Amino acid sequence: MGAQPTTAVIGAGAAGLATLKALADAGVHAVCFEATDQVGGLWVYGSPGSPAYRTLHLNTSRGRTQFADHPMPDDWPDYPDHTRIAGYLTGYAERFGLLDAVRLRHTVERVVHHPDGTWTVHASGPDGPVSVTVDAVVVANGHNRVPKPPDPAYPGTCAATQLHSHDYRGPEQLAGRRVLVVGGGNSAMDIAVDASYAATRTLLSLRRGVWVVPKYLLGRPSDTLNGALARRLPWRLRQRISQAMLTATVGAPTRYGLPAPVHGFLQDHPTLSDGLLSRLTHGDIEARPGIAGFDGHRVQFTDGRSDEVDLVVWCTGYRVDVPFLDRALLAGGADTLPLYRHVFHPDAPGLTFVGLMQSTGAAFPLVEAQARLVAAHLAGRYALPDPQAQRAACRAELRAATARWGQRRPAMRVDFDAYLAELGRELTAGARRARSGARS
Repeated sequence: MGAQPTTAVIGAGAAGLATLKALADAGVHAVCFEATDQVGGLWVYGSPGSPAYRTLHLNTSRGRTQFADHPMPDDWPDYPDHTRIAGYLTGYAERFGLLDAVRLRHTVERVVHHPDGTWTVHASGPDGPVSVTVDAVVVANGHNRVPKPPDPAYPGTCAATQLHSHDYRGPEQLAGRRVLVVGGGNSAMDIAVDASYAATRTLLSLRRGVWVVPKYLLGRPSDTLNGALARRLPWRLRQRISQAMLTATVGAPTRYGLPAPVHGFLQDHPTLSDGLLSRLTHGDIEARPGIAGFDGHRVQFTDGRSDEVDLVVWCTGYRVDVPFLDRALLAGGADTLPLYRHVFHPDAPGLTFVGLMQSTGAAFPLVEAQARLVAAHLAGRYALPDPQAQRAACRAELRAATARWGQRRPAMRVDFDAYLAELGRELTAGARRARSGARS
């Protein structure tokens, strides 16, 4: 038997595994609860709750996605598929001996905070209920699990089959049908391209314009170019340079029949697709504006056009859901929760989050850095500032995020390069506070 765990990690996807690795490195004993029967989270195709589809690939390049302490193989393509990434995460867990700490097929039902500061995690497992009392809880359950339908719903009655992208698995679901894909994110673009090869007709409806970035610019993975700029320039200047480069290289989105973006480049999650623009120019995908309403199989668009469809694929995102936590701990909701450095709950010591963010780039390096911050804190090598300073920092970050991203989940938004650098500085500052005894 190992030492009694002092920390519970909820979820064994990339965020949970990175947390287990950091905790082990810091000498903090942990137990991890994972609802499915294997580690890897959303990248495990066919796993319950996973949104992975057969044609899913990374939309950030290998070099910008890999963990710092577990590089992806040099002979892999720049944008590996879900099978490779799922295997990569399993290999990470095996290499660093993390699997012994993971309790598979254990669904966390409730997390209770006690007056003495400890936490009890109640889970249901294959052999019945399990309860563990610990000093700290790390929520790493991801936020692409609960589909969010259009809200409010569109007027009229839709007689077409409806499918959320969460339940999309492959092009056979689209074959021989008149398909309407709704949304402007990466999944929408992937599914529209799949439909353009399998469906009788493919329509893509975007309520607002997005910047579509090819996966290669100037012969290099496109995110590496922005990364090079990010190390030298503020985001506003990067925006102007990147937007000019993108427009000069592929043209404005309106050139392809897409609506003009309302926001400047780098003010929303990037939408990457090599296939979309080509399929639009060949007429295999037809762009449409937002939906005005439905009348049976006919969909009416805001520009007055209407089309008959057999299948509507809603790529409308996900609801951030942390059902096992007391609602009082989540304030107005998990997606608006003010967390110090997007990690620490300022009103509940011992409660931390890894991966509760939306990045302009990859997630893996960010959850790795967040996990190191959590581990250093639990090991006593990193001290938080006082709660008042934490709340002030949260307010300042929210103001800056709202100025950049508007009301589109500003509390969760981070700039990949700036945030990664910030976490490094925060670790150093917290170590200095710990040495000076500013806070325990």
